[in-house]
Amino acid sequence: MGVFKIDWALDDAIPFLNPLCREAGTVHIGNTLSEIAASEKLTWQGKHVDKPFVLLAQQSVFDLSRAPAGKHTAWGYCHVPHSSTVDMTETIEKQIERFAPGFRDRILARNTMNTEQLQWYNANYIGGDINGGAATIDQLFTRPVLRSSPYRTSTKGLYICSSSTPPGGGVHGMSGYHAARRALRDFQDRRCVIVSRIFACYICPNLHWKV
Repeated sequence: MGVFKIDWALDDAIPFLNPLCREAGTVHIGNTLSEIAASEKLTWQGKHVDKPFVLLAQQSVFDLSRAPAGKHTAWGYCHVPHSSTVDMTETIEKQIERFAPGFRDRILARNTMNTEQLQWYNANYIGGDINGGAATIDQLFTRPVLRSSPYRTSTKGLYICSSSTPPGGGVHGMSGYHAARRALRDFQDRRCVIVSRIFACYICPNLHWKV
């Protein structure tokens, strides 16, 4: 599946009815589990739904650098059929309005991106798929390439983390966490090798090592 994404500039914070949602950096909007499951199933079948599951982020609630004083920003997306170019702006905003009445009155400006525009923005988002392909078992552990560490690249000291690395999309931040741990371990191992070679050169000055 692909996604349709909207970025908003807001006059004020999103007025969620549930006060806990006002304190969350990321809000999953979909009402009941059965409603979410039904909308996702229909989307997978190539249909556009009236009440989509919406993933919404409102970082300016915590990060004041995201917007001018007294203002806010947010972004959200819903799943759509692969390569869909249908404009889901009204549908997404109507879904948010269900749980945050008055939301649309606070919109100052918006930017939208359909699946084609997302792919133009990032060539890895084929058909608007921000997960970089189906998260099948074989793909989950072999992306982006099959190697002992999926976070290392062919360039020494350069690491990669995204939805195209384990544990895949939807597990926010975990690919970066594991990539950072891999980089720290490699740095620690390299430092130990350097120290051991320095010690060896001190004991046997005729040895020459390439570090």
